[in-house]
Amino acid sequence: MAKMKNTKKYYFSVEGETEQWYLKWLQDRINETEESIIKVSFDCPVQKNPLKRAKSMVITGRTEVWHISDYESDEPIHVKQFMETMDNMKAVKGLGKQISYQFGYSNLTFDLWIILHKADCNGTIVHRKNYLAPLNRAFDEHFENMDEYKHEANFKRCLGKLQLSNVIDAVNRAKTIMQRNQDSGYVLQQYKGYRYYKENPSLAIWEAIDSILKDCGLI
Repeated sequence: MAKMKNTKKYYFSVEGETEQWYLKWLQDRINETEESIIKVSFDCPVQKNPLKRAKSMVITGRTEVWHISDYESDEPIHVKQFMETMDNMKAVKGLGKQISYQFGYSNLTFDLWIILHKADCNGTIVHRKNYLAPLNRAFDEHFENMDEYKHEANFKRCLGKLQLSNVIDAVNRAKTIMQRNQDSGYVLQQYKGYRYYKENPSLAIWEAIDSILKDCGLI
């Protein structure tokens, strides 16, 4: 008889449905993989405000939460939103709960992370809509715009073309991007205890996924 696996719960807040769909897909892939030494449970509501997310949580003991967020652009409105996200993560410490927030940002957007499952994406992107061509190439699709790609059935069809080995590939490609940024002398920005690069491509979501896969004994 197969040994019962313990289940470990992971907490997120995400800014859109594609991020939520991805995390639930990853949860299911891990849990159906015999090689994983644990089961996982992802608590990942769509909530753009990390402070509101933390206020709603009923937890006991120390809990780590990852906020999955986009940089989107250098336009003032998007920069302001990005900084406010970090302000809200920092403010969580004032709630008196044992919650620590980690920042799983993508610069420019979460679409970068999805592309990395299938292909390198090392060039600077000037607008988030420009991820469409590399997405179509990576997944052998012909979406006419990003809204079509993000339609639930279409996005989940793309996920259906992935395996856990692709997730590991994405982690490794992301590590390479961040090492290249460091080697290029880019300034790692520091704000409210969080770090990020203004330059794209850059991302930190891989750190959360890397940690989960290690917990599962899959890397």
